[in-house]
Amino acid sequence: MTDPVLAHALDRQPQLIEDLKRLVACPSVGADPAMAQGMEDARQLVEARLNAIGFRDVQRLTPADGGGQPAIFAQRLDESGKPTILVYAHYDVQPSDPVDKWDTPPFEAVEREGRLYGRGISDDKGPMMIALDTLAAFVAVEGRLPVNVKLLIEGEEETGSPSLPGILETHRDLLAADAVLSADGARWRPDLVALNVGSRGNTGFEMRVQTAGRDLHSGRYGGIVANPLHVLASLVASLHDAQGAIRASGFYDGVADPTPTERAEIAAIPYDEDDTFAAIAAKPHGEAGYSTLERLWMRPTLDVNGLWGGYTGVGSKTVIPNEAFAKITMRLVPGQDPETAKQAVLSHLKSQVPPYATLEIYGDRGQGGANAVPPDHPLLKAAVAALEHTTGQTPLKVRIGASLPLTEIVSRVMGLDTVMFSFAVADENFHAPNEFFRLSSIPDGLAAWVQILRQIAQIDPDDFAPYRR
Repeated sequence: MTDPVLAHALDRQPQLIEDLKRLVACPSVGADPAMAQGMEDARQLVEARLNAIGFRDVQRLTPADGGGQPAIFAQRLDESGKPTILVYAHYDVQPSDPVDKWDTPPFEAVEREGRLYGRGISDDKGPMMIALDTLAAFVAVEGRLPVNVKLLIEGEEETGSPSLPGILETHRDLLAADAVLSADGARWRPDLVALNVGSRGNTGFEMRVQTAGRDLHSGRYGGIVANPLHVLASLVASLHDAQGAIRASGFYDGVADPTPTERAEIAAIPYDEDDTFAAIAAKPHGEAGYSTLERLWMRPTLDVNGLWGGYTGVGSKTVIPNEAFAKITMRLVPGQDPETAKQAVLSHLKSQVPPYATLEIYGDRGQGGANAVPPDHPLLKAAVAALEHTTGQTPLKVRIGASLPLTEIVSRVMGLDTVMFSFAVADENFHAPNEFFRLSSIPDGLAAWVQILRQIAQIDPDDFAPYRR
């Protein structure tokens, strides 16, 4: 028998797609002050949708200092005695650069071959609209939601959620809930029913090496003044040993090897390593003693994201630059403290600087720890049951190598666990040109969101108590 709420949601798919196209047309790039109007337009569209659904207390939340991009809040507390779930999404998107690599305009949703293309359509506007339309269907058909729902739609996820801790602290009572259900996060593969149960943390910085007060003529000064590019290259090369392990003393503090059970679970996941690396024209490389998926999900990383200095224009210029630069980031795993890991790397670099050079550290980009959902968490069990119901398969439990700031921040500030329930897929070019969203994900997502809300309604709120910290 067809669920009447799902039937209503499925009938509304053409309108959902039109609403999504309008939202994509808002260039809501939170990192770019020039896109302030696009951010405001997106906020107003989301708020209008929430009011139309029948959510209450629609308002904008900021930290106590009023700074940053506001998050959008709304709630419906329809079921006394049922769990209260904080549903999360974000309305900000990545910049569209390089624009010349897009096949269609980035802020114009274009339908092609079963896909919708546009910046932010997969991360996170499409998944967010699936969640909102599911909630709307319940209200339209049953007049109420089956559980109590609070919405938190953030505007700074793509810049590391710098205001989110302050928002959670300032509005702690308003946002109080039993757990968090995120429409952000992405499925791992389109051919695999899976749930993401963990994500890596992150931290980073920028560095500048200087060896002289100005650029120098290589004929007059070559051989008597150090080249900062050489110094920087040596510093970067010192970060790893020949087997790929990170050499900074203290960096691995708190890191545990995968347990035999975790290794067995990872090894059982269908995964074609050859296809993975062939698709990106690369060869496997990484820390010795671990499989590719173990490296991706269970081990920390230390990467150089940019390295520059000197003359990079056409032709040659016989110059010794006086400074060189690099951007460094780390992906962290459970057990690591972001500040401790960063300081370990900084201490290592400082110990390697020769006396004829200076090292400056700047550009603190914020940081967050890794996160993992307890395997017996009630919301995770509900997500498993929902996917079993809608797909006929028990989802595999996987992790993501990337970072989802929300999960660690909401755990640290509010003591709540987060289950990621996004219907984006990791191959949909988010953060890159030609980002897209599969149209087939819309009915799949609607069915799963209807079912997970029905599953949550069967949970006793007291079952969440052991997990609220």
